[in-house]
Amino acid sequence: MTDAGPTSDGESPTDGPTAGAADLFAAIDDEVSGVLVGMDDHVRNLTISLLTRGHVLLEGVPGVAKTTLANVFAEASGLTYNRIQMTPDILPADITGTSVYRENKGEFELQHGPVFANVVVADEINRATPKTQSALLEAMEEEHVSIEGTTLALPQPFLVVATQNPIEMEGTFELPEAQRDRFQFKLTVDVPGRAEERELFDRLDADPTMGVENVEQVVSREAILGAREEVAAVDVAEVIREYVLDVVAATRDHPDVAYGASPRAMIAFLDGAKASAAIAGRDYVVPLDVKDLAHPILRHRLVLTSDAELGEVTSTDVVVDVLDGVEPPSSRDAGERAADAAVDSGSE
Repeated sequence: MTDAGPTSDGESPTDGPTAGAADLFAAIDDEVSGVLVGMDDHVRNLTISLLTRGHVLLEGVPGVAKTTLANVFAEASGLTYNRIQMTPDILPADITGTSVYRENKGEFELQHGPVFANVVVADEINRATPKTQSALLEAMEEEHVSIEGTTLALPQPFLVVATQNPIEMEGTFELPEAQRDRFQFKLTVDVPGRAEERELFDRLDADPTMGVENVEQVVSREAILGAREEVAAVDVAEVIREYVLDVVAATRDHPDVAYGASPRAMIAFLDGAKASAAIAGRDYVVPLDVKDLAHPILRHRLVLTSDAELGEVTSTDVVVDVLDGVEPPSSRDAGERAADAAVDSGSE
């Protein structure tokens, strides 16, 4: 899908950079919720990743619409979308692309792989070999890939959404810690509750063909790139910075953790909290922006001790413990310090 064209009144969907992060998220969430039920939090976190150059790991049992969520999100955002079914026999070149000889031209030609899209879904990533999994590393970290010695930039914006199934683990390859750390968030897609499932039941009964085809583009690429600039300008008060560092440090000191969160987790908190604030219509971060992101940022980064695993302690338990043990600053203090910083900056 290309960038948005004019609407019937001559304006582009969610026009350009002036649309704002809050309006952009509201438009995407409203469109996605017309097809999927109970996905608001996931759409919010996908939007945060999109606005901060992050990537997302989606985990859930089969049939909970993990891949559909990514597809619908891409359609509503007006972004190109490719899905890669990860299997044990898939090769790195099947992801990045390769050089193909064109007999009619008598020369080699670079053929782009499916990674050349705005939203790339690596479906069941843990079924690919570590060598193939690593083919995504350069793309996720550098936003470019190398084919036959040629470095090619990937489309912007660029978002990798990898899915994995927590059951049926036979024949799978656990993601290395280094690759897990490159995902900004790990989101768990649960089986819907009874009320949500009933709503989905009724929708499908009324329209059995309801799906991605029902989703319309509601924002433009320019609006997304403009919202990124808005997010970058959000202020983070000193007390919030210290709070983030305290939370990350507490994961390293926790008795059930062998390896705590890396500096990349700190960056994920910084970027994610700024985007969360912008989506909420604020130009400063409050402690709740940090706390709300703690589970998706930390749950896949913590390596627990053997004793903790034997005691059936989970990373979620550790994150709860860490948040309970680190005192957050008051929201009022964070807001006042952010305002003071803005005044000081304007007077220089």
